[in-house]
Amino acid sequence: MKNIVIYDTTLRDGSQAEGVSFSLQDKLSIALKLDELGVDYVEGGYPAANPKDRNFFKELLAKNPLSHALPVAFGSTRRADKKAEEDPGLQALLKAETRTVTIVAKAWDLHVKEVLRVSLEENLKMLSDSIHFLAANGRAVFVDLEHLFQGYKNNADYALKVLKTAEEYGANTLILCDTNGGSLPGEIEEIVKKAKSHVKTPLGIHAHNDGELAVANTLAAVTAGARHVQGTINGFGERCGNANLCSIIPNLVLKFGYPCLSPERLKKLTEVSRYVNEVSNFTPQPNQPFVGPSAFAHKGGLHVDAVRKHEATYEHISPEAVGNERRILLSELSGSSTILAKIDRYNITHDKDFARKILKEVQERENQGYHYESAEASFEILVKKLLGKHKSFFDLEGYRTIVEKQDGRPVTEATVKIKVNGKKELTVAEGEGPVNALDAALRKALERHYPSIKETHLVDYKVRVIDSKEGTAAKVRVIIQTRDHQDLWGTVGVSENIIEASCQALVDSIEYKLFKEEEKSQKS
Repeated sequence: MKNIVIYDTTLRDGSQAEGVSFSLQDKLSIALKLDELGVDYVEGGYPAANPKDRNFFKELLAKNPLSHALPVAFGSTRRADKKAEEDPGLQALLKAETRTVTIVAKAWDLHVKEVLRVSLEENLKMLSDSIHFLAANGRAVFVDLEHLFQGYKNNADYALKVLKTAEEYGANTLILCDTNGGSLPGEIEEIVKKAKSHVKTPLGIHAHNDGELAVANTLAAVTAGARHVQGTINGFGERCGNANLCSIIPNLVLKFGYPCLSPERLKKLTEVSRYVNEVSNFTPQPNQPFVGPSAFAHKGGLHVDAVRKHEATYEHISPEAVGNERRILLSELSGSSTILAKIDRYNITHDKDFARKILKEVQERENQGYHYESAEASFEILVKKLLGKHKSFFDLEGYRTIVEKQDGRPVTEATVKIKVNGKKELTVAEGEGPVNALDAALRKALERHYPSIKETHLVDYKVRVIDSKEGTAAKVRVIIQTRDHQDLWGTVGVSENIIEASCQALVDSIEYKLFKEEEKSQKS
């Protein structure tokens, strides 16, 4: 079975997503992560468009050589009023000094006439001149045939003529693009087969997600004979995004049987997904297939009982295959099976009586407003307390927050009094609000004793009013998500006072980090 080539365009097409803005260092760091993952090509950017992309290739090739992936510079066919050798865009591709370049060409006659405003024949000449020039300068040339599927549906003869011209002038791979993201899998498969019957050059697929079918369309193209797959990590891209490599790759490896990545590299997929989210300042999408925190999460008691007996009952693959993990969610609906499955993960000796004790405690606490489904760290701390095995790394003896308005702006200050290692600490810190100030004061007091706290930062903070009929006196539930270099965890606090609820969640968050560090040191 001939393998599939994986071409990542996160750094170019993915950077066009709303809210994404990669710095030069971000791009270099992500490129190295993609190389570790094992993709074949990393499209680094459009060197004719901006200095950052030009510097990316300069820095990458000079200081950060990739060990597996090949970097690719992206551009377009020559301009209508320029010869190929005089075109600044093509010159920028050569100056990027990548062995492979990708150029985009129009395959839809509407775009040729209304966007480029040239004749159909001139569009073909622009394409042929560009490929010939780049190939003559020693570059392998990939051609992104923009809007190929829409172009085929509108004018099949011309779309196929564009395809054939690219082949005749030496393109190494012809990538069929569903640029509007509006095609259906059946259409994709049919048109790829038609294209394959007209050319011998390897075909690729580049799909957008406007109809939420980018992954399905990509797999349909592979079924029809495409052997080059383009996409982005987490489906980042303009409008609704690009085809998501975090879904495409495991489907190709585990379902289709293509050895795109080795089993060891595939286990890095979740790590890479979360790394790209972190660099982009995005919170991971919980229900993202394969790599999302909820991808292998089980809540219903019957489901949990079945998964404990045999994982395949409710999991289509092993979570470990893609570097993810099974999660057992807790709620007032949980049964003993859920509790037993949950504490199995903590390697704690237990029996059914203890499981029932925990279940009763969880149900009572959920009746008070606690919610452990998104706060597994708080649940683990609760279990250790019920076992009598909880270690307190510090005691919070008191705190105070002050908010006042100075010079037209609010100023917040927090004071905390803690005891750590038998010593009392009184610390003051300012923040953007009372919770931020409280967090800063706690960290300031503890970092001298526990330096690893510096590695953590809050990535999400949610407040939920539990009983709205009580108005401003209602209980609130605070859920905090915290992460360090490796993990993401949630903690919960409940009180009529939002600061107290936040403080509970903050303390649990810090204690969980310290508990993790202690476990790690004991194992080593």
